[in-house]
Amino acid sequence: MTTTTLATLALLGVFAILLFAKIPVTFSLLLATLCSALVKGTPLTTMIRMMIDGVNNFSLLSIPFFILMGEIMSAGQISDKIVDLANLIVGRFRGGLAYVNCIDSMFFGGISGSAVADVSSLGSVVIPLMKKQGYSGEFSVGLTVTTACQGVLIPPSHNMVIYALAAGGGVSIGRLFMAGAIPGMFLGFSLLLLCMLMSTKYKFPQGFRIGPKDPVRWMKFSRSKAQGWHLVKKAETWIVIQNPWFTVEMGKCIQIIVNAILPLFTLIIIMVGVGMGIFTATESSAIACVYVFMLTYFVFRTSRLRDFPKVLKNSLKTLAVVLTLIATAKAFAYMMTELRIPTAITNALISLTDNKYVLLLIINALLLLLGCFMDMAPLIMIMTPILLPVVTSPAIGMDPVHFGVMLIFNLAVGLCTPPVGSALFVGCAVGKTSIEKTSKAMLPMFAVMVVALMIVTYVPFFSMWLPNLVYGVA
Repeated sequence: MTTTTLATLALLGVFAILLFAKIPVTFSLLLATLCSALVKGTPLTTMIRMMIDGVNNFSLLSIPFFILMGEIMSAGQISDKIVDLANLIVGRFRGGLAYVNCIDSMFFGGISGSAVADVSSLGSVVIPLMKKQGYSGEFSVGLTVTTACQGVLIPPSHNMVIYALAAGGGVSIGRLFMAGAIPGMFLGFSLLLLCMLMSTKYKFPQGFRIGPKDPVRWMKFSRSKAQGWHLVKKAETWIVIQNPWFTVEMGKCIQIIVNAILPLFTLIIIMVGVGMGIFTATESSAIACVYVFMLTYFVFRTSRLRDFPKVLKNSLKTLAVVLTLIATAKAFAYMMTELRIPTAITNALISLTDNKYVLLLIINALLLLLGCFMDMAPLIMIMTPILLPVVTSPAIGMDPVHFGVMLIFNLAVGLCTPPVGSALFVGCAVGKTSIEKTSKAMLPMFAVMVVALMIVTYVPFFSMWLPNLVYGVA
């Protein structure tokens, strides 16, 4: 047995054993890399240099700003304002709160870029409301978890930045941001359609609330056959009644819209600023972070400045985990390249079949399986160098930006699948439900997500139309 073979077995075998022993992924990557380097005879100084090079990248500066932005929004209860707006748009229909759950994740995902932040922030508001109105706890948690996956696709997404780094720097972060927007919204509307079908079949509750802290005063009026609209004056406030069962104060509506538009302007800063070339993705993250800081502490005043050190502490904890993971994954990827593992896997996959549709199906199945056992960031760093040569080969001819969206979409599904789905764990903790029962309730949602994934995989239009429109065809 050659030294290269032994080093390959050491790299992959030690990593698998440590993972099954429930050693954190960062330490598993580091120890596996060290073992393989010792067998191969690679100098340890080379491994240290690779780790330093992994985090010594200007593009990574956007990650701490996006993480800090999410923490500030969580502290400032920005999620309440997003839920209010979604309630105002779709809350009045049968199954209205299920629709709200889909819409508010679409809005919030375009601000935070994090599925876990979405579940913890919006879930703490929407899940209790849904349970109170009659939805099962498992369905409420499952819908919250699956809709939160839009957050890793709709920009800004720090996972897109990690993919661009893992791809070797040849993929534009701006194009990736644009490419994720339509697939993210497509996923949201697919789940919205599922809720619409289920609301008819299972007779979901019908109702309308202005917001979690301001319930609507229920009023019933006799409806004239000749007049579909009513104007009712109450407490010096004119109320427009379109449906005689529900009332909404116009002044409150305007307030809700204004309060929600201000946070949503963060998405405009990032999308328009990057798309028009006003500033880079890194600069946009810093500007958006400052904007959210001003909203939270000076405009809405929903949090106190003296609590800001706690926000910084939480952000630094998350950032330390992410950057350490990137550093160790960079060294791991270097050893894989040194041992020519990506080339071997590429040749093996292409030898299976020359049909690109079958190859993409195999890759999707592999990523969905791996997503059940590993978190998103390490999988991006590990699988990108392995699979990118496969999908960009003449056998498939996929654009690296399109593959980035497909990869992130696959791993987003992994965030809500047991046994390692971080978004699923957070959702069950917030909703106080068991993982087993919640996973069973999520089966229709998993099916919708996989169908949406297949459409995004095989129809490049969803991913490539917007970046090609903004930046031109690459």
